[in-house]
Amino acid sequence: MSTASADPMQHLTPADLDAIALELDAIADRVRADLGERDARYIRRVIAAQRALEVAGRGLLVLSRKRPALVLGTAVLAVAKAIENMEIGHNVMHGQYDWMRDPAIHSSSWDWDAVSTARSWKYSHNYQHHTYTNVVGKDRDLGYSAMRVDPEQPWHPIYLLQPVYGMLMAATFEWGIALYDMELDAVRRGEKTKEQAREEVVAFLRKAGQQMTKDYLVFPALAGRKGFRKAVIGNAIANVARSTWVHTIVFMGHIPEGAHTFTEDQLDGESRGAWYVRQLLGSCNLEGTPLFHLMTGNLSHQIEHHLFPDLPASRYAEIAPEVRAVCARYGLPYLSGRLGRQYRSVGKKILRLSFPGGASVAKVAPTVPPLPREDAAAAEPPVPIAA
Repeated sequence: MSTASADPMQHLTPADLDAIALELDAIADRVRADLGERDARYIRRVIAAQRALEVAGRGLLVLSRKRPALVLGTAVLAVAKAIENMEIGHNVMHGQYDWMRDPAIHSSSWDWDAVSTARSWKYSHNYQHHTYTNVVGKDRDLGYSAMRVDPEQPWHPIYLLQPVYGMLMAATFEWGIALYDMELDAVRRGEKTKEQAREEVVAFLRKAGQQMTKDYLVFPALAGRKGFRKAVIGNAIANVARSTWVHTIVFMGHIPEGAHTFTEDQLDGESRGAWYVRQLLGSCNLEGTPLFHLMTGNLSHQIEHHLFPDLPASRYAEIAPEVRAVCARYGLPYLSGRLGRQYRSVGKKILRLSFPGGASVAKVAPTVPPLPREDAAAAEPPVPIAA
């Protein structure tokens, strides 16, 4: 266990871990049994609303000549792109709506409005990240091999610049993720054939070409010669805004102070209950309004997402109190905080770890003492433990 000085799992017995697994499995089973028309209606309404926003944003950029309308069009398009990536694309490609048996809203057929190919992203994110969450050396999403976000990561002089190139990374996140998810360096390690890499590169170039043509040629062309340049600029700003927003939410999920990282040897013989606890300890929630949760794709409920990645994200808010209660019963921290506070926490960590050493000097989220088993059923959800 790294990042934190104390192991919040040390008080748990194998029997406790089995009991945690049973409780969390029961939550997931109950939600799966309840999935139905309201969930299908929700995602269809979100898709319809997102498409309406995209049409409105692009329409304003194409048809308007006045600056206020162009600014509004850019903002609306940025919001539409964020919702498409976060609440729709990310969640649909996780298989959260496969139970609907709707070929139009299925993880096997959905491809999002981003330069990443669905196939590369699903392998890198759904499998690698969710299987090895916060395991240093195994979870490629932990700093994306570009940022030092844990003191156990070896220091290199390039990390002195990470506060600077981190901002560039945010603005170009869409492109960075697309290139990173292909894992082309696996060819050198003998983990991927040249033919596999070539197929992925061709697929990426095809997808990126389609995105570039759509955003910077086809739709701007509809604005005519006089409006072409403004429409291109509007699309570019919308894409940068979307990338920056997605980067922000993603980095708040596993890096704030109090989040735990793990070593590869801790995976040996990991039980289902221990896997659940690793997801709990390595994830952080963000607090906000229903609109805020929608804009984050409900990744503001990162804890619930990592416990139940295939459950519809719109259900996370209703099961969060139950997850908190489980944490209270077994003396586990439940990390949660406002975006501003978590953002400052991540910023301080990135700055501190850009220098050699960097063993945590910040306060570690305390471990909540476990409640007596006879009082467990009556436990109230604990106050969120801030990072």
